[in-house]
Amino acid sequence: MSFLNRRHFMGTLATLLASPFFTRLAQAEPDHLDLGPGTAFSWEGLCAEARKRAQQPYAPPLSPDAAIVDRIDWDAHSQIHFKMDHALFADGPGDYAIAFFHPGKFFPFPVKMYRLDQPLENEHARTEAREVLFDRHLFDMPEHSPARELSHPSGFAGFRIQESRSGSGPDWRSNDWAAFLGASYFRAIGDEYQYGLSARGVSVNTGTQDQKEEFPLFTHFYFAPPQPGSREVSVYALLDGPSLSGAYHFTLTRNKAVLMDVQAELFLRRDIAHFGLAPMTSMYWFSDKDKTFQEDWRPQVHDSDGLSLWTGSNEHIWRPLINPSNAENPKGSHPPTFEWGLPIEVSHFSDENPKGFGLIQRERHFDQYLDAVHYERRPSLWIEPLNAWGKGTVRLVELHTTEELYDNVVAMWVPAAPARAGSRHSLRYRLYWQADEPFATTLARCVGTGIGRGGEPGHRLPGVHKFEVVFQGGELFHLPAGSAPEAVITPSRGRILSAATEPVPNGQPGLWRALFDLAEVKGSDPVEIRLYLKRGNDTLSETWLYHYLPT
Repeated sequence: MSFLNRRHFMGTLATLLASPFFTRLAQAEPDHLDLGPGTAFSWEGLCAEARKRAQQPYAPPLSPDAAIVDRIDWDAHSQIHFKMDHALFADGPGDYAIAFFHPGKFFPFPVKMYRLDQPLENEHARTEAREVLFDRHLFDMPEHSPARELSHPSGFAGFRIQESRSGSGPDWRSNDWAAFLGASYFRAIGDEYQYGLSARGVSVNTGTQDQKEEFPLFTHFYFAPPQPGSREVSVYALLDGPSLSGAYHFTLTRNKAVLMDVQAELFLRRDIAHFGLAPMTSMYWFSDKDKTFQEDWRPQVHDSDGLSLWTGSNEHIWRPLINPSNAENPKGSHPPTFEWGLPIEVSHFSDENPKGFGLIQRERHFDQYLDAVHYERRPSLWIEPLNAWGKGTVRLVELHTTEELYDNVVAMWVPAAPARAGSRHSLRYRLYWQADEPFATTLARCVGTGIGRGGEPGHRLPGVHKFEVVFQGGELFHLPAGSAPEAVITPSRGRILSAATEPVPNGQPGLWRALFDLAEVKGSDPVEIRLYLKRGNDTLSETWLYHYLPT
């Protein structure tokens, strides 16, 4: 399972230009990037290069001066600032300039950047690519920075896309809306102007106990010059790793939210036991339903609070995220553990040609977090397939954490067919970085989950747990007076007691909750609970799924 230090990473992005250096940079004389000689480039050629690499033994990239790069930790890296007068497309064409990241401890491998002479009109079109030559003097850094000791840096670490130079929004020099940094990680801000969870190019053996996870790298990026006034940025990428190579085309659009169309052609060098496509990774520590006494002073801490699914059979599902416990089970057994000894839970949601899925942040009020880093503004990430994905599963990996510093949740699509050496996988999908799911449903949505001791005050039942599941919207706004929805509850084992529904007693219309006790659960294996609301033959709500770990 990958760990991305999300708080430090977002702090690096947010403070990259917030320093005394910025005043001097703004007054600097403009300069141009040095470009290498032109070489032929096309989408077909990039795919052919990925295919050729997959037919050869993997050659990992070299990290020059690795011992020095290792000393450029989070703090040192945050003090290295790209000079914005050197940004690619700083003077056009288009509205969005490209700035570059310096290598550091957590992204040590050099990445080559190229400027295309012309945009590609189709997959057969050809142009020339010229490498943006790395130069330490493109960056401002303190006199004591370890980066000054580097003798042969041969590439950048990643890039970010700055806000519009001609718009009325945030200043383009000090604000960015998308960033690609480290392995195949990338992220974007949503309509709340916040970074949060990340996407990845591909997942190889993530969260497995029998295979070592791999982290393929984006090794080359190619930037097409945009059309004047265009709100799109076109980026091509070459990915390489021990088990596969791939060609990517990203079309990024900056509106109120951020959209990314992704075309990927993947070529497998060897068999992959757990092959994840369109992966996303986030952080979930705790929420109201599972916070223990004095765990933390804040009510909730998470970048995402649930996995949302829209299946090929048109079912809408909400699966609240969990943080697997590291406590010993009362019966003496332990939950499954990851390679570092941390508890891990892996869930699979079988589907065929899914309509979409995503890690979502539904809690959107400051008083639900009380944190100055504003978790209520973190974007949700929704993936919409743009071609037929066939049969497979959405795989959800949840790893125990005791802090908010690291991503511990991954969701991905896993094809049903085995991932064999020599095979090719073509994938097209769209990513929506925004506060809410992009496709509205007429069904009521789950807006809260609570868990406590079963029974009633004064009559608690040992070994029984009470669940509260809250829904809002849809036909719940229009129920006839005196009527109530029915809760359909199906546990994988155990028995349901005292099931009932009622309006949430706060006077808010369209807000109902289902209450039930779960009893007679034997053993420590997880219990899968399914619940939805109906009236007669009509389904009123999305389906709530819960992965309950008996205690």
